[in-house]
Amino acid sequence: MKPYLKRAWAEVSLEKLKGNVSVIKKLNSPGTEIMAVVKADAYGHGDEHIVRCLADECGIKYFAVSNLDEAIAVRNFCPDVQILILGYTPPEYAHEIAMYNIIQGVVSTEYALALAKNSPQPIRCHIKIDTGMGRIGLKHDSPKACADEICDMINNIKNISVEGIYTHFAVADSDSPDNISYTDRQEKFILDTYDELVSRGIKLPHVHFMNSAATCYRNNSRSTLSRAGIILYGLHPDISLPIPEGLEPIMELKAVISHVKTVHKGDCISYGRTFTADRDMRIATVTIGYADGYSRLLSSKGEILVHGKRCRIVGRVCMDQLMMDVSDVPEAASGDIVTMIGSEGGDSITADELASMYGTIGYEVVCGISKRVPRIYI
Repeated sequence: MKPYLKRAWAEVSLEKLKGNVSVIKKLNSPGTEIMAVVKADAYGHGDEHIVRCLADECGIKYFAVSNLDEAIAVRNFCPDVQILILGYTPPEYAHEIAMYNIIQGVVSTEYALALAKNSPQPIRCHIKIDTGMGRIGLKHDSPKACADEICDMINNIKNISVEGIYTHFAVADSDSPDNISYTDRQEKFILDTYDELVSRGIKLPHVHFMNSAATCYRNNSRSTLSRAGIILYGLHPDISLPIPEGLEPIMELKAVISHVKTVHKGDCISYGRTFTADRDMRIATVTIGYADGYSRLLSSKGEILVHGKRCRIVGRVCMDQLMMDVSDVPEAASGDIVTMIGSEGGDSITADELASMYGTIGYEVVCGISKRVPRIYI
């Protein structure tokens, strides 16, 4: 068996990852450290290689994940880093949080009590404040009331060790005046809460609120951490806004032409007969489909780079294969490598571009590339 099957595969550039980290470090203030968000298998890029590169070669000390399984995986890769679980961990697993020296996001007093009850050791935590995302976290009308609940947790729950507070912006990736004002209010609320705590003699090591969008567009030196997620991987928080110069996509998605044939005017292609040739055409079959994470919504929409030229998909994307029109690429032949996402011949197709074709975001495209697609690290 070859190291990987040349059918459909993703090439991940660790050099570009390191370059993205350098750009993000320059965006941040000296007192702000990167917290690398590596949830969802590092946004589909493969967590082990990404985490090891970030920790060992980029000096990243802080990582954020979604759940306990992801946190334990990161701990096994890198024994000495700091790991924050952003999402929910069932309280009955509190002892594992403590055992693996993981920081848990705490969203309420009730949740903090349940965690403390289930662990013989103190649980390290950052307290999440809902300042306007409407998802999880302490919800109060004033910073003072929010600080009251945090103080109650710190003073009255023995097995909770509070190390920070944080929030998540809802529209930091928007440049509309209304959304900028909304994010201003979110930012002010958490900073006022932190200052209220300080006024009561509680100076926590961390207050953080910058996600990828805020890191790009509204960097604030008071955030001790910048939770860099999608920009680590070189994609846009929102395709409508440019990202800082130097950030590059680190993943390319490749496949192979398995068959080339000529079809005649009136011939149908793929399931449902949604495409009928309006002329004689050369059609190439490509070894990738929706089970690999190349969306069926790209049927008769998506384009593929073949010898550096764009070729349109024709008919429906199948589970394991798709077809494209290579009439204008006479050299296209069985065995040729084609680029689904990436650069070739001076042109590029990005995950953000594909996302815009069917009404989603680049995050979903890269996270959706399936496990059966091997990741090759360059």
